[in-house]
Amino acid sequence: MPLFEACDLSVAYVGGGDGAPVRLAGVSFGLEAGAVYDLTGPSGAGKSMLLRACARMMPLAAGRLLLDGTEGNALTCQEWRRRVCLVPQRASLVPGTVRDNLLVPWALKVNRGRPAPSDAQLAQLMDAALLDVPLDRDAARLSGGQAARVALLRAFATRPPVLLLDEVDAALDDESARAVGALTASVAAEGATCLRIRHRPPDGFARGVFRLEGGRLRPGLGAEGDA
Repeated sequence: MPLFEACDLSVAYVGGGDGAPVRLAGVSFGLEAGAVYDLTGPSGAGKSMLLRACARMMPLAAGRLLLDGTEGNALTCQEWRRRVCLVPQRASLVPGTVRDNLLVPWALKVNRGRPAPSDAQLAQLMDAALLDVPLDRDAARLSGGQAARVALLRAFATRPPVLLLDEVDAALDDESARAVGALTASVAAEGATCLRIRHRPPDGFARGVFRLEGGRLRPGLGAEGDA
């Protein structure tokens, strides 16, 4: 049984500069534990919308979400999002240090009682992602690529069963992007699963590739240069 399943999802959203509707219809897929999957497709196909729907950040017109066989509506939205963690493309950091930002999840009620990682554990994650900055660095002094990695590592540190990554390597150089890919694969190998939007050439870490186009999802290879 897949760790995460989307069954016949239908979603509609009106937005963008031209106000054109974006619709997904009958989207189904499963993500196995221990694996990374890539989501590709042309610009405006609804890839980010699909991740947001899977994270229960926008309503479904139809369909079901299951986590390890448990129906999505059996969990509160807060508990679902702790277990199905979406990392958006644009990093969102709070005022304070890198350490403060990495520990934000442990200030939330949903994580009350869970032990926060030590500085040594945080430093180990940062080393794996080639993030060579001290934990006490002011987050306001980070570059765009550094901020993106801090936001990603914040999610990794909570060890959610499902990671949904929205082109988190877009602002990274090739070496850092590969390091983040390797770290993602290592986190998944511990029993999690990951669906990531990517527009770079394949890096060898994905077990499968889904292509979203025309409101529908199908297995396939994404074309380099899709946006």
